[in-house]
Amino acid sequence: MSDPIRLLLVDDEWLVRAGLRTMLSGGADIEIVGEAADGEDVSDLAVESRADVVLMDIRMPRVNGLVAAERLRALPDPPHVVMLTTFDADDLVVRALRAGASGFLLKDTPPRELIAALHSVVAGDPILSPQVTRRLIEQVTDPDPDERKVRATGQISELTPSEVRVAVAVAQGSSNAEIARELFVSIATVKSHISHILDKLGFNNRVQIALLVHDAMPDKVG
Repeated sequence: MSDPIRLLLVDDEWLVRAGLRTMLSGGADIEIVGEAADGEDVSDLAVESRADVVLMDIRMPRVNGLVAAERLRALPDPPHVVMLTTFDADDLVVRALRAGASGFLLKDTPPRELIAALHSVVAGDPILSPQVTRRLIEQVTDPDPDERKVRATGQISELTPSEVRVAVAVAQGSSNAEIARELFVSIATVKSHISHILDKLGFNNRVQIALLVHDAMPDKVG
């Protein structure tokens, strides 16, 4: 039996934290190791509690989830970060994903889906459906999309043709098994390609790969 996921809850609403605690603390596969009402002390709490995942509200009154996520990603061995929001088209969500968060969940996500999402994140898999990813990306306002496309195209050029094909498939929401079938390679090869992409580009997760492909090759994921 594997060790339980060590989870840190961060939300400025006590009732939300209480509800999450009730939903998630009943099983043996998740251990809530700490709570916070603001993003100010999240980095210290994450280190002290040795959290695997930080489940955190985006909008908080003092230090919001975006700033806290950026601080967490700067840690030597950062935990996975999953954002909670009541807004399914929040521009802060996409900024958080670009900063390295592993994904986001709406606050009304059913308990079973929430638990499954936490396990997926720890396993290194994305938790955003292609539909939700597209909705978020389509509604982002960027002050200079042309500059972003130039930057993304330059990053794409660092990849091999095989890595580009894998990156596009990731952006389309395909799982490792689906990518392997589509490209006629093994799942191990797909994982190796994704690992190389992350290392080359200094990314933390697949969501950042999807956002990069959208910026550089929007026709591939439209």
